[in-house]
Amino acid sequence: MGVVRYREGPAPPGSGLVCLWSREAAADAGPQVHRVVPDGCVDLIWWSGDARVTVAGPDTGPDLAELRPGERLVGIRFGPGAAPPVLGVPADAVRDGRLPLRDLWGADADRLGEAVAGSASPHAVLAGAALARAEGPPDPIAPGVVRALSRGVPVRDVAGMLGLGERQLRRRALAAFGYGPKTLQRVLRFQRALARARAGVPLAEVAHGAGYADQAHLAHDVRDLAGVPISALL
Repeated sequence: MGVVRYREGPAPPGSGLVCLWSREAAADAGPQVHRVVPDGCVDLIWWSGDARVTVAGPDTGPDLAELRPGERLVGIRFGPGAAPPVLGVPADAVRDGRLPLRDLWGADADRLGEAVAGSASPHAVLAGAALARAEGPPDPIAPGVVRALSRGVPVRDVAGMLGLGERQLRRRALAAFGYGPKTLQRVLRFQRALARARAGVPLAEVAHGAGYADQAHLAHDVRDLAGVPISALL
């Protein structure tokens, strides 16, 4: 059976991108199904089959993506809060979505797909076009919100730190991240737990260190967000 190769590389500093990635299935491989889980990010993905570019995420649950034999994907991943100025719409407009970039950019998306297909540096073309498209900077509260919620700061306190009411914070979080602050905090905690578990930390310690009440709470949250037990996900 053929194999699926996955590669990930660094993104330009200060771009709002967390990584550049590609995935390629060998021609003799069967269809490959990949479980994508919530991470607060938004991806732009070029598909070799028809040279289209799609928008993925931010997710609130698992998505099963199929890669066909011989197919290649080229992707760029925006960190939480960074994608809306590039997409031209609030993040909650694409939440849980897998939609053609053409729906947002019109014929420019078609031209981008063709340019990526013909380039020896497809990541550079995709990232360059996306960053050139940005309509101003991301919401300035986004980095502070992510840092505070990652530390487990209560939503009410985060709002107070920013001089906002809780309703104002929720409205701006939905636009920036696609989630309200409580959901974003849950997704960030889930990703923090996965990183610790993948590093070999015992699950009881993972639960405590990531901010869960106990290991049962961790198990429930992983099943809810990923659709499978943590052992299967790892």
